[in-house]
Amino acid sequence: MKLKDIYSSLCDRKANGKKSFAVLVDPDKVNEEKMYQLIKLAVSSGVDYFLVGGSLVISNYLDECVQLIKNNCSIPVILFPGSSTQVSKYADALLYLSLISGRNPELLIGQHVVSAPFIKQSRVEIISTGYMVIDGGAPTTVSYISNATPIPADKNEIAMCTAMAGEMLGMKLIYMDAGSGAKRAITESMIEKVAGSIEVPLIIGGGITNPEKAYLNCKAGADIIVVGNAIEKDESLIMEIASAVHSVPTKVV
Repeated sequence: MKLKDIYSSLCDRKANGKKSFAVLVDPDKVNEEKMYQLIKLAVSSGVDYFLVGGSLVISNYLDECVQLIKNNCSIPVILFPGSSTQVSKYADALLYLSLISGRNPELLIGQHVVSAPFIKQSRVEIISTGYMVIDGGAPTTVSYISNATPIPADKNEIAMCTAMAGEMLGMKLIYMDAGSGAKRAITESMIEKVAGSIEVPLIIGGGITNPEKAYLNCKAGADIIVVGNAIEKDESLIMEIASAVHSVPTKVV
């Protein structure tokens, strides 16, 4: 996939009612052997995207991880950075995350100011993303690192208004995340509320541990399902979740 094509592909899939499945890879939790196995499974399962990143990334494996994927398959690689240092020029695109659900100015705009020159120099496709952390029933790394209170799981209206504000501020994607290791996934009612109030693609992640949940989230309005933690524990879920996501009846918007 050529530079500048990733966001167009996301929008095209949404316009055609096609749901997408992205596998999240944390460079701190994989090695070369595990990556080869993961890539093979992803290709055979029809995974649409790889997301690469994590809340910390304390290893120096980010570039190598991205290159390994790029050299062994044609699945696009999108960076999902937990900090301004998590940038790789080898990726296809980068989610430029602004934590719109919190009130921490560093994660709304502060780190972006610091990282902007380097990110622009990298020449990866930049996709501005309104990032919303939703309470998943347990303290998560993202909520700790961000020092921001998640949106309560039952406050659908707050989530809806936050997503609307993000879209009106120019965000190209809305990403709702219950966080890695969440005890519960985001509710279908919240997803439906948010999906019905925005036009940009909606990404849902965190706490999705089985194909049924992935399917229901897509039916509720999610355009892209992201799974990482569950796959780290059981890689066989890749094929099952991919099949569930891609089996959602096409509904052209």
